[in-house]
Amino acid sequence: MQIHIPEDGHWLITALEIMSALFIFVIGLIALWVVITFIADVSQTRQAIRRNYPVIGRFRYLFEKLGGFFRQYFFAMDREELPFNRAQRSWIYRAAKDLNNTVAFGSTRDNRAPGSVLFVNTPYPTLGENAAPAIPITIGRDCRTPYIAASFFNISGMSYGALSKPAVLALSKGAKKAGIWMNTGEGGLAPWHLQGGCDLVFQIGTAKYGVRDHDGALEDGKLVQIAAHEQVRMFEIKLSQGAKPGKGGILPADKVTREIAGIRGIKEGCASISPNRHPDIHNDEDLLNMLLHIRKVTGKPVGFKTVIGQQQWLDELFSLIQEKGQAYAPDFITLDGAEGGTGASPMPLIDAVGLPLKESLPLLIDKLNEYGLRDRIKVIASGKLVNPSDVTWALCMGADFIVSARGFMFTLGCIQALQCNKNTCPTGITTHDKKLQRGLDPELKSARVASYVHNMIYEVGMIAHACGLSSPREFRRQHARVVQENGLSTPLDELFPPVRKPD
Repeated sequence: MQIHIPEDGHWLITALEIMSALFIFVIGLIALWVVITFIADVSQTRQAIRRNYPVIGRFRYLFEKLGGFFRQYFFAMDREELPFNRAQRSWIYRAAKDLNNTVAFGSTRDNRAPGSVLFVNTPYPTLGENAAPAIPITIGRDCRTPYIAASFFNISGMSYGALSKPAVLALSKGAKKAGIWMNTGEGGLAPWHLQGGCDLVFQIGTAKYGVRDHDGALEDGKLVQIAAHEQVRMFEIKLSQGAKPGKGGILPADKVTREIAGIRGIKEGCASISPNRHPDIHNDEDLLNMLLHIRKVTGKPVGFKTVIGQQQWLDELFSLIQEKGQAYAPDFITLDGAEGGTGASPMPLIDAVGLPLKESLPLLIDKLNEYGLRDRIKVIASGKLVNPSDVTWALCMGADFIVSARGFMFTLGCIQALQCNKNTCPTGITTHDKKLQRGLDPELKSARVASYVHNMIYEVGMIAHACGLSSPREFRRQHARVVQENGLSTPLDELFPPVRKPD
């Protein structure tokens, strides 16, 4: 039986011929690739898998690379993933978009797990009409220009350079809308920090970017220039951060553009690696002298950021402050836990150095009380505090303020791709690739930054009302309990009995 093909069907035959030719061509390319790859694999000596299993051994590395993606989206449970699990990220995404953040059926959190924090509710919660906002706190009361900080939740240090221009601009504009401060990070003061109009904390890292002379030493003239900006409310000396105590900041060479080099005062196209500590701060005496000097030069509050490794250092530092006088005391201490984040750090430091915040925060608060410095020195807690329960715990423990970096990165669209150090961030947050930055709209994301803050403050207040408090500033240790190894909880004030100010 013959198949009749209409005359106008010649196009179909032509298409089939082209597709057949393309198919044969593609098969030929694949075959050629297999041959070349086979020869390359069996002749190289760097990777045993490829040498012993040419061609197919390469799939092992492909699957290893794709493993993180598949675990995140298909295999990890809501509360399993690290550094931040799906439940944490989901709350932030919904809060940033100002969506309904209620959940149904029951909690996916295992409240029996040791270390879980439970808040102590009252049978008579605070009525809405009796609720009160958190009162502002004054930092640096004896400075020429003290800072009255309204919000207990603010943006932690992230440098321009580590972050892209649209990311910094979105954070700055969002911080202005939310009425919070933004820490510049150690990369200096960029125009995008100022353009948003928010309050700023200028961080002085070990390389003193933005306030250094040609030799890397602190330059008073540049300090004065930075302090002249009304938006710059405070200065923070960065001694260390949670993910890399004892290691300076790292900015890869391909991120050091001409603009970033100009802001930092370094060479374009060269890796920006900060010293692992301030070369001019050798001991506690030097630290206190530096704090006093910067306060005198700028007239603004000055504190430092650190990770605690042992309580002996706090005893020595606070004893010296008592000896020299409270004029030498920092106006604030930003305490980062070992769980803090970064764009790049060696694994041994990020995994195993420094005390976690759950241990170091009560230690710091108690030592300040023991030495009679608690009223003088404000405490800012940092380190994986991204959800209302995390922030509430820190307030219960005694922190005056909480700052977050990665929480705000999620509001910008971060998907935890773990590409921060490779200039290939798919959401445009930590890359200077213009094509990737296109996806980040500063106007839209600034609104999400503000919504995240508003929902955070609202839900921390909601926990406070459940505990019978009118304001989040009223949280104390007795308002939380911690689950122990036996599955039962113990009041926080029994685990860490508050130290009273000496008479």
